[in-house]
Amino acid sequence: MISELENLPEVSFIDNITLDEIQSQMKKDFEQKYEALTGKPCTLRRADPAALILYACSIAIFQAFLFVDRAGKQDILKYSYGEYLDNIAAGKGIIRLDAKPAVTTVRFTLSEEMMGVSAIPAGTRVTNGEIYFQTDEYAEIPAGELTADVPCTCQTNGASGNDISVGELNILVDPLPYIKSVENIEDASGGADIEDDDSLAERVFLAPSSYSVAGPDDAYEYFTKEYNQGIMSVTVTSPAPAEVEIRFLMENGEIPTPTVMSGLEDYLRDNKIRPLTDKVTVLAPEQQQFNISLTYYINRSDQAKANSIQEAVQRAVEEYVKWQTYTIGRDINPSELIKRIVEAGAKRVEISSPVFTTVLPDTVARIGQKTLTYGGLEND
Repeated sequence: MISELENLPEVSFIDNITLDEIQSQMKKDFEQKYEALTGKPCTLRRADPAALILYACSIAIFQAFLFVDRAGKQDILKYSYGEYLDNIAAGKGIIRLDAKPAVTTVRFTLSEEMMGVSAIPAGTRVTNGEIYFQTDEYAEIPAGELTADVPCTCQTNGASGNDISVGELNILVDPLPYIKSVENIEDASGGADIEDDDSLAERVFLAPSSYSVAGPDDAYEYFTKEYNQGIMSVTVTSPAPAEVEIRFLMENGEIPTPTVMSGLEDYLRDNKIRPLTDKVTVLAPEQQQFNISLTYYINRSDQAKANSIQEAVQRAVEEYVKWQTYTIGRDINPSELIKRIVEAGAKRVEISSPVFTTVLPDTVARIGQKTLTYGGLEND
């Protein structure tokens, strides 16, 4: 969930009432009513038959309260989910994005130079033996040349087509004369499963910015995420008047491939998106490497759980790396790393690197070497 929504105050449509409070009130009401009808004081014990009936009923009543609370919250963007969120989004003209296929570029290579043009029909399929891609358009290898690079799209929608490394799509499914080999020249990426609730809620939050015809940065961020729900972090800058540069990261902090960037640039050229005077350029973020080198210690009083603390520290460092490298323009902050390690159970941390480093708005931090040393137990 984006911070703008996460930081909003919590609300309750049932005044945060608890099951204990309902049970206590029902017991009190019963005792008062009994005394009013009989003239005799009444104090219910926990095992009294009447008390057991009241407690059983209170569970169903509390469940009804929870349904009331949930129903109210489904009209609030912070809490809405599933079909309820779809209906909130529809009020702003937004529909949950369907799954999208991965894309890549495949190089077709001839066995030798030909006297004439060698055609590559649109829809020609290549595979790694499991996932199939097909060419997006008709292409040709000109006479006297050996290769042609052709954009290809996965035949299966979703993230399953991602992360196919360079050279793995090397089987030509539809034979072509004189083609000696095929291989993808960039990692397959851009595939995305159906849009999740967090991504849809963020687009709903940003949607009002898209109404502007002046090209605000929020609008470009909205349309960038509308292009592909696998796009996570977006930064929009203007190096000169009427010039817009958009940089973004894919899911899991991956740098976008040229094919994905080209597709986004074409999408943003739509006159309904781009103000007439804007020159829009889509770029990959610059990269700034940092290393992690630290030694941590555990309290002697925690000796019995030292192994689990060491595992927790490992996880905390991994989560820090994600936090640090999944957002463009986030400063390299060792204080965040220390906080996470201490919260994992360590007594203290000595960090050699990283040191605090400012990261430019068009740059993303990338992890280099990572060295974690357990320094042993220390007195509390």
